[in-house]
Amino acid sequence: MQDTTLRAATAQIEEANRHPAGRPAIRTFFDESTFTATHVVHDPATRKAAIIDSVMDYDAASGRTNTTSAEAIVAYVEKEGLDVEWQLETHAHADHLSAAPWLQERLGGKLAIGENIKTVQGVFGKIFNAGTAFSRDGSQFDHLFHDGEKFSVGSLPAIALAVPGHTPADMAYIIGDAAFIGDTLFMPDYGTARADFPGGDARQLYRSIRRLLSLPGETRLFLCHDYKAPGRDTFAWETTVAAERAGNVHVHDNVSEDDFVAMRTKRDSTLSLPNLMLPSVQVNMRAGHMPEPESDGVSYIKIPVNRL
Repeated sequence: MQDTTLRAATAQIEEANRHPAGRPAIRTFFDESTFTATHVVHDPATRKAAIIDSVMDYDAASGRTNTTSAEAIVAYVEKEGLDVEWQLETHAHADHLSAAPWLQERLGGKLAIGENIKTVQGVFGKIFNAGTAFSRDGSQFDHLFHDGEKFSVGSLPAIALAVPGHTPADMAYIIGDAAFIGDTLFMPDYGTARADFPGGDARQLYRSIRRLLSLPGETRLFLCHDYKAPGRDTFAWETTVAAERAGNVHVHDNVSEDDFVAMRTKRDSTLSLPNLMLPSVQVNMRAGHMPEPESDGVSYIKIPVNRL
């Protein structure tokens, strides 16, 4: 079956490469405490912008949040005179809390994620015993993207590309010639995302990765995380389709689906849960909002005992 979404994305990238004005300007903010890259993407012609995968600082020991990372983004947006149209999440992150609602209050923009967040909400709503007050229809977000949906950042064309496997809701956003791919792939020397979270699937992840790697070789890929592979001195979050196809240590062109699934399954069985998974997913499934305050006016994060 012909992948019409992939064809449209390929045509968009090729057009952007023929006309450099169709390429977005990108500034990345890296949070070393969670190894997360937040990308601020804007159209140089209109100054319209999108913020992708923002970070709310959170101290697990005290349960306190702060906005230092998000404040740096606000300062940059204001200094550059940008008009934020979108607060985009590639998925419901398990390693950091989203700052999207806080940034939205200060900078505007629609808060959006892939439509399969509803599946994630269903699974984790049960894990956290969230009750009937927690809506599992994605209504906490302003917009739910479906695969192949076209949108824009200013005058730059953009396409949402579903890439499930790490979680059911993973979405890549292709803006001009650049693809923001969340946790599907890491830098070539580090490999690929895990697929053992509830709702994850290694076989589905492989197919999503091959879908991404079917884009033109010159496509710029912007990652959500970097963990600095052994032997590399600096963090990195930008690569290309060609570089991943040639050298990704987990999923280069010579790796079969069955070999990938075997590797990923064995590797995932040795991994601990992310340090901030329980607070992160609990908040991020609510579009970055804390659980509703209880009778004392305080929000509480639940820790399910012996559940995961």
